[in-house]
Amino acid sequence: MYLATDKKEEVFENHGRLKSKKDTGSAESQIALFTYRINHLTAHLKGHKKDHSTRLGLLKLVGKRRSLLDYLYKKDIERYRAIIAELGLRK
Repeated sequence: MYLATDKKEEVFENHGRLKSKKDTGSAESQIALFTYRINHLTAHLKGHKKDHSTRLGLLKLVGKRRSLLDYLYKKDIERYRAIIAELGLRK
């Protein structure tokens, strides 16, 4: 598996809203986890250009992350700006 449990808990603790490894439901922690997975799949696709099923999964993840970012933008603009700055994302 590409992501061990301790690494996943570290992502939740660093980027979650409650700064706890149990904070798996907040939009910030889900966006951080999606970003980690997107980066992993992007690196994989650089070496395996014809892996179309992985490319489809990557596009679905990008869409999910985009919808969560849109939700956060509508709900609380400060949280949106903070997660964008933390993860180095841009719109």
